[in-house]
Amino acid sequence: MLLLWIIFLLLIFFVAAGTYFALRILKPNVQSAKQSYQEKILADKFTNDFYQPLVKQEVWIPSLYGYQLHGIYLPLEGSHKTVVITHGIETTLFASVKYVELFRSLGFNVLIYDLRHHGSSGGKNTTFGYYEKYDLRAIVDWAFMRTGPGGLVGTMGESLGGAIAMQHAAIDTRPAFCIAASSFADFRQMLIYRFKYEFKLPVFPFLQLANFMTTIISGMSFESVSPLRDIQEISLPVLLIHGAEDRYVPAQMSKDLFEAKKKGIRSIYLAQNAGHADSFTNNKEEYTQQVRSFLEKIGMLD
Repeated sequence: MLLLWIIFLLLIFFVAAGTYFALRILKPNVQSAKQSYQEKILADKFTNDFYQPLVKQEVWIPSLYGYQLHGIYLPLEGSHKTVVITHGIETTLFASVKYVELFRSLGFNVLIYDLRHHGSSGGKNTTFGYYEKYDLRAIVDWAFMRTGPGGLVGTMGESLGGAIAMQHAAIDTRPAFCIAASSFADFRQMLIYRFKYEFKLPVFPFLQLANFMTTIISGMSFESVSPLRDIQEISLPVLLIHGAEDRYVPAQMSKDLFEAKKKGIRSIYLAQNAGHADSFTNNKEEYTQQVRSFLEKIGMLD
């Protein structure tokens, strides 16, 4: 009888531990739009004087999964090129505003949007690209429609957004390019790193328990999310960007992605004096030149 109680209690513990970590992964602590906007302003990511006067179109784009994706389209008069920018985890589309001036200076319309389960978009959880890549395909559909016949559309993402952009490029060959900044390479390997670095816990059995419960709750397994695997099949041009001093997502992950891409044009820029998602903020001039050179190389600039 005692043995049965011990087995029962262990089972409860394992289910509870797996559920706890699964929910930590699937339901991150997401900022509101107001919090995100204020944070970016206070951090000097952009200014009201720049953003408020811009012509904007608020858009709602249906996801394949039954919810609406919220976006803001910032047109540039006379342009037939659009870049779709995907933000990172726990923030909103306002995290992408810092790149608007850069791409407008290069002749692009800009479309920013809230990921599923972020900002004003729907979706009950975050799946690190498993479902988000299909949401991005819907966003790109809208961008092509809005840009018009003969228009060109590229994608750019930061952190989680970069990982999503690469996973999208593996299922959609239409974009002219993909820029991925501060992206993880493989979700399972990323979680192994985070378990050791953030939770200070052994990988076994907690990672396996979290994977089991995550799959039950969302349909996503950790092994199903791997930009490192996907990039091997991507033929469109890819620019990888990473802060050389990133401790949240090690820069080695972008190096691994660069080495894994064998088809088509590839470039990599390791920004000095930059941590996670700080490459542009800390190196604006050099960052801008790297993006310009990449786009010139693939014939995207007039």
